Parts: sequence; C-alpha cells; structure tokens
Amino acid sequence: MTSVLPQNLNVVIRTVQRRDIEGIERLCAESFVSDKPIEATEQNQLKLLRRWYGLLKFLNLFPNPLQYHFCIYVAEQAKRVQGTIQISPCNRTRSTWRVEKLLVDAQSRAQGVGSALLRYCFEAVGEARTWLLEADINDKESLALYRQNGFQTLAQQTYWEITPTLLQELALREPDLPNLLPVSNADAQLLYQLDTASMPPLVRQVFDRNADDFKTSLLGGIVQAMQQWINKLEVVSGYVFEPQRKAAIGYFQIRMSRQGTQPHVATLTVHPAYTWLYPELLSQLARIAQDLPPQSLQLASADYQQEREEYLEQIGAKRVEHTLMMSRSVYHKLRESKFVSLEGLQWSEMLQGFQPARKPVAGGMSWLGQPKQQLSPIEITNEPINLNSSEPNSYSNQELLPPNLPDLGQE
Repeated sequence: MTSVLPQNLNVVIRTVQRRDIEGIERLCAESFVSDKPIEATEQNQLKLLRRWYGLLKFLNLFPNPLQYHFCIYVAEQAKRVQGTIQISPCNRTRSTWRVEKLLVDAQSRAQGVGSALLRYCFEAVGEARTWLLEADINDKESLALYRQNGFQTLAQQTYWEITPTLLQELALREPDLPNLLPVSNADAQLLYQLDTASMPPLVRQVFDRNADDFKTSLLGGIVQAMQQWINKLEVVSGYVFEPQRKAAIGYFQIRMSRQGTQPHVATLTVHPAYTWLYPELLSQLARIAQDLPPQSLQLASADYQQEREEYLEQIGAKRVEHTLMMSRSVYHKLRESKFVSLEGLQWSEMLQGFQPARKPVAGGMSWLGQPKQQLSPIEITNEPINLNSSEPNSYSNQELLPPNLPDLGQE
C-alpha cells in the first residue's frame, strides 16, 4: 500500500523493506533521541529486523503475537529514505495505537513529511480510535509537529534511575509483603481492576484496556520465552493481594540483563490508597536484582502519581528524562480530503423528525366551523309602561325605552 504526498509528487510512503534499514539507521544517528532509556532497545530492534526480516514479514500476514511488532512505514524520495514511523497497538482490541518512533530528515521536516507520515497512519489503521505517543519536553520541533496534527497533552512522564549503590542500600531493608503472589492468567481480572484504579478517568479512557490485556496466550508465552533467551533477559513479576477486599493493591515487573550490559527496567503499579507499598516494593526489586551483575534500575512515574515521585526524590533517585504523553482521538473525525458542502445535504432526510407522521385529526375545540349567533332584532313600541303595577311586566326580556319615542323610520 503506497501513498503519494500532495505537497511533493516525488515522495512516496510505503511499508518498510530490507533495503531501508540502512536509511533508518542513518536517521537514528542524525535525529534527536527523545527517550534515552529505550535507545539500546532500538538498536537491538534494528539488528533483529535485519536478521529476521523475512520471517517478520511473513508473520504480518496472519494474527500472532509478533504481527505488529515491526509495523514500520517509510517516506522515500529519489530512492532515499526521508522519514520513518513505527506504530503498534496498545491493547488487545487495537482501539488505541501508539507512535513508537517518528524520525524525519531535517530538510524533509520543513516539507511536511512528518505530518504526511502521521496522517498516512491515521488513514491506514482504520480500527484505531485513539493515538498515543511520548515526546521529550525539550524537543520543541517534535512537540510543534504533534500539536499541529491534533495531539494534546495527556500527562507528564518522568523517568528515574536508581544507582547500584542505592539499590544495595534498599536491599538491606526487609520488605513487609506477606501476601506477595506470582502472576498468572487467573489473576488477570485483579490486575485489570488495579490498573483501572491507578489511572485518572481520561488516561484510562485513552488506554482502553480490559482483562484480556493482562493475559498471556500459549503462543505469546512461547514468543516471550524465545525473546528472553535471545536477548539474555530475566523477567520477574508479582502482585500484592489484599485478602479482606479480595483485590490486588500492588504489582511489579522487572526485566534484568543476565550479563549486566543493560540497566534493569521495572514497571510498578500501586493502588492510590496504598502508597505505603512503594518502599516495600522497591526493597523487593532491589533484593531480586542482587542475584545478577550490578546495574542501575530505571522506572517511570506520571504527574498523577505524586507519592511515587516524592518517595523517589526522598531516597535520592536521579531524574533521567522528562516527557509529555500526548493523545489524539480520531473517533469522530471528518475526512479531511473532501470538502463538505451544505448544498449537497439532503435536508428532507435530516429533518424527518420535524415532519408530521400523519394528517391532523380535528378535535372538539375547533372555532372555525361554528356558525355565527343570530341576534334577534329589538322590538320598538309606543305603548307606555306602568312601573307601579304589581303585575308581571311583559317587557322584562326587552330593552326599556322612554315613552312616546318617535319613529326613526319617519323623517
């Protein structure tokens, strides 16, 4: 599927091919790296794409855990890669998609290649109702590009780094976690409820997760095991169960390098009503990392997690990166390629609710069909009236006139 830009007929947007890998590596070296903790991961992804390009291309043809692992589009001009974009779904229903990386040449950025790549993805992925991305707060050009294409700030994200020395100090403390359990598919509903309670309503609506997002299929488990074996990683996860409320109040996952070549990356979710779990869970992570070569631990916090940021500042963690989480909704968008004219609208179809469904029925309060009342003429007479008589007056129903009234008809 290809797309031609209206601004420049020589620039074509298409899916990635093997010959584009060198151009993508050049863009990675030239462009601003917005997320330092993921820089090593991007290099590993490019190596994996170069080695297993044929297999990954084949896996995109049918549903599988790696179907959207390398969903990449490139903008090519004169057989030269001018820009690239990588996207992936955020949930199992694929209602929310994420822009993993957008790299554009400096000259092509002024020509609108970045906006063209974004709009191409908006049209190509028809099932996406919401788009999500992260941009460095200091990357003014990228922020201006995203705002120009309808993205708005959703939350602020801060990445922290805990040094190996600080991890050793945290490991000396015995964590108080009596109900720490391993994670399985049977706990998906509990983890979904914890994830729902830990986010504000607007952020929760953007991610649009359900219980199936916290389950791992048989094929997905095999793929994850292969990835851990190839990258020489060890993944440990667990959650804290509250027996009285029968709910999960804390969850963690840590990805550790067995050779010590990469820093440990942890994912932490804590219920807002149980913020005392932060010291306990971090001590548990530090004890788990003791069995491997010493490395720093990296984790993230959002601006709506104030207790986490206060605790990390208290123990002396270092701020590594500060990003903006931005989202764009396309659920109610109009097609921007066509001009909507009011003359083409069928008003008779749009205003059906204002038209009578049947003919009106005449009611009993109609004033138009009644005849006018005929008033009887006044009879005029010259006979005198005896007011002192006790007999009933025969002129009680006539107008009383003075006696000897002259005839008006005689002049």
